[in-house]
Amino acid sequence: MKSFAFSVVAAACLSMLSVPVHAQLSQAEQQMTETVEAEYERSVSLLERLTNQNSGTRNMAGNRAVMDMLRPEFEALGFAVDYIAQDAVERGGHLFARHEGDPDRMRILLIAHTDTVFEADSDFQTFVRDGDRATGPGVYDDKGGIVIILAALRAMHAAGTLDGANITVALTGDEEDFGEPVELSRRDLIAAGQWADVALGFESLSIQDGRDMGVIARRSSNAWTLVTRGNEGHSSGIFSEQMGDGAIFEMARILARFRSELPEPSLTFNVGLLTGGTTAELSADQLRAEAAGKTNIVPPIAMARGDFRTLTQEQTDRVRARMESIVADHAPGTSASITFDQGYPPMAPTEGNRALLDRLNAVNRDLGLAEQPVLDPQRRGAADISFVAPYADALAGMGPSGERAHAPGETIHLDSIRRQAQRAAILMSRLAVEER
Repeated sequence: MKSFAFSVVAAACLSMLSVPVHAQLSQAEQQMTETVEAEYERSVSLLERLTNQNSGTRNMAGNRAVMDMLRPEFEALGFAVDYIAQDAVERGGHLFARHEGDPDRMRILLIAHTDTVFEADSDFQTFVRDGDRATGPGVYDDKGGIVIILAALRAMHAAGTLDGANITVALTGDEEDFGEPVELSRRDLIAAGQWADVALGFESLSIQDGRDMGVIARRSSNAWTLVTRGNEGHSSGIFSEQMGDGAIFEMARILARFRSELPEPSLTFNVGLLTGGTTAELSADQLRAEAAGKTNIVPPIAMARGDFRTLTQEQTDRVRARMESIVADHAPGTSASITFDQGYPPMAPTEGNRALLDRLNAVNRDLGLAEQPVLDPQRRGAADISFVAPYADALAGMGPSGERAHAPGETIHLDSIRRQAQRAAILMSRLAVEER
């Protein structure tokens, strides 16, 4: 992983000084804070337009329409904008905006997404503002994050700190349900991560006990499918040497061993769908199941779908191997197999990520904002930034605050756009002038 030299000791010394609010801001940084404030209503207006265009993950045309709205916003700031089609994986594509600066300076990658969980047939379609709050599909996750990126970049442009900066903005159109194979749908994002020194994720800001939190880690998301099989026959013969335990008891045995043998720190695992009987079948999208059976027949098949979430790739590999070992240890007269879908990798908590949060907290001190403590990674799910975390120092949670993500009534706290854009603009401006 590439890393950069942080002045952590100097930042720590500054934190011990009693300084008035904004005393440490340069003239350019003060101008950036003022620009964000002055353009606040412009940012909210853009958010309204983006939100009112449906862009559910499966709405390919809708995601392209949102990207078409965003293209001129980035081009006006001197970014070269590319649309990357994803028709091959049945998704709406990606928008990448690149600003080339001094080749010897830090390379910064900004990540957000245009898609939402609300498809075109959803009843929840419209942006509605009520003072400093607004509801709407994707308003919080993650169109508010896109607006924060643009507000920060406009502030940098106005203050002259965007000049010479190496910044790539990656807006994916399928973060909520990435297209498969992932080698195609995340190829360009991973390449951007390999280019970058620093990656900032603009999904939602985490707040705990009234405090803005720093996100230096996110857990993985891994799906699994378990199928057990047994001998079919009269129930009076269950557990006999000839009949065996049957498929459902074998399923229960395996799941019980998962529960007793897998638990460890930072790991969660779940069974989300379970079926079995004389016949059992999962739907093509694996979200539903059909089964039939009688109480006097030993069932020949059972099926389950679930997930597990880990903090590091080493933990992912180890837990997967343990699950495979448990499944392979069959009960009498049964067989079983487990397969794993390719999911989101973890964003492990690294020293580089911690140092990046230290830099953000130096910005907070200079803005007169409270320090952002490290958030427990079990409070955050998987995200696109995890795909680039192996290659660049990463910090997530740079987006807006809000509530009810992924549910009707999804709400953004509009005032969070201000402080998040100010934080981002100053942090990026400081990083952009450092040598690689």
